[in-house]
Amino acid sequence: MSENLDKSSINESNDSEQGLESAVEHSDEALQKNIKSDSPSPQRIQRPHSSPPRFVTVEELLETAKGVTNMALAHEIVVNGDFRIKPVELPEDSLEKRVKEIVHKAFWDCLSVQLSENPPTYDHAIKLVGEIKETLLSFLLPGHTRLRNQITEVLDLDLIKQEAENGALDISRLAEFIIGMMGTLCAPARDEEVKKLKDIKEIVPLFRAMFAVLDLMKVDMANFAVTSIRPHLMQQSVEYERKKFQELLEKQPNSLDFVTQWLEEASADLMTQRYKHTLPAKGEAAGPEGALVPSAVCVQNYAYLKLLKWDHLRRPFPETVLMDQARFQELQGQLEQLTVLGSVLLVTFSMAGPGVSIRADFAERLKMIVKVLLTDMHLPSFRLDEALTTIGEKVCLELSSCLALCGSPLFSVDKETVLKGQIQAVRSPDDPIRRIMESRILTFLETYLALGHQKPLPIVPGGLGPVQKELEEVAVKFVRLVNYNKMVFCPYYDAVLSKLPLQS
Repeated sequence: MSENLDKSSINESNDSEQGLESAVEHSDEALQKNIKSDSPSPQRIQRPHSSPPRFVTVEELLETAKGVTNMALAHEIVVNGDFRIKPVELPEDSLEKRVKEIVHKAFWDCLSVQLSENPPTYDHAIKLVGEIKETLLSFLLPGHTRLRNQITEVLDLDLIKQEAENGALDISRLAEFIIGMMGTLCAPARDEEVKKLKDIKEIVPLFRAMFAVLDLMKVDMANFAVTSIRPHLMQQSVEYERKKFQELLEKQPNSLDFVTQWLEEASADLMTQRYKHTLPAKGEAAGPEGALVPSAVCVQNYAYLKLLKWDHLRRPFPETVLMDQARFQELQGQLEQLTVLGSVLLVTFSMAGPGVSIRADFAERLKMIVKVLLTDMHLPSFRLDEALTTIGEKVCLELSSCLALCGSPLFSVDKETVLKGQIQAVRSPDDPIRRIMESRILTFLETYLALGHQKPLPIVPGGLGPVQKELEEVAVKFVRLVNYNKMVFCPYYDAVLSKLPLQS
């Protein structure tokens, strides 16, 4: 059973639905703002109209939303190895939480009054024992015959009612058995909570605490079930997601509009790049015309790379990768950080010379210092220029210490100023060093994508050695995400690409 919790299953399903709806809504808002903007732009995005609009009923919308939610949840379980269900935590001071607290207090007060009567009334208590019995039985696997018999025998509600009517019911004995059974069935993470139950002597607080721990055990069991079904779900998830998307496409025929635009742009960009690279030099003959035409695989791979440079605020995300938009954004942020980190290290080691750059301990220490100072780079409030100023100061201090240990001459004031200036220049996306690093990182990812996920990682391009480990980690995540997306949606991509003038 999992020790990490994420959400109740119902809450997780709702969050998946709300997250997808929110993503679509935000895409539409960004699109409308872009259309209404009166500033001229050659890259203004217009909503494609591949299919005429049609009216849909509320029932169709609800059915579609349910299908999308199920597809999103299955996708999350398969793609996210860290997927966990968490218990519901209502916001503080929310109406729902206040109502829940009032209702629960009323129930437990009623139970306390019944047990305080002379003779005690056990109606509520017996109902609670019945609920606990059903919960414990739900934790059992088919082979737990002995435990099932024990629970059924000791928590026999008919017998308990007879004992209550005859004044022979021992609630403490039942509670002791329940706590023991909870200890047997709970995950190791719950041992301490179950142990604390033995210290509670009053019946009402004890029942209340038992139900709280049982709720956590339900979440543990749900996570255990998710872990168990993941290997089986992996085998069927491709067909399942494709089927669900096809159902969505039949209800909303324009659900591939942004995918079409995305792939067409990738094809056009590739052809433009190839045309520039194959222009003959003065006095030379032009290359073969076929060299300008990319293959469908090249277009697909390049399209995925474009997602790592996406303007998420201004452009709608392609429909087939919408469920992974947050993951692509995270990868995009990590690559931007790696680009800046690699640029700073390249500038530093180039100016410091081979005597410093070959010292692995210094290179690793310097990398960790710069990484820490770039940790919050993904936040909107992050000021890269201020961070680079601090990095420049720290780099110069570390360099001075290293050069002193090596017995090498220290940097002059002028040389330190030049180094700080080069580090500060990295803040601009147009900085030559930064552009080189970005180009090499994307080339590495493109090469790895072309090799396939079962092949070894390609050789890291020059200048990326200090960030090789971090780059390879990002590359593995990126390629896994892309290959899974290809498996699910390849028929739709093939249909779009077949209409473009590409190599067969």
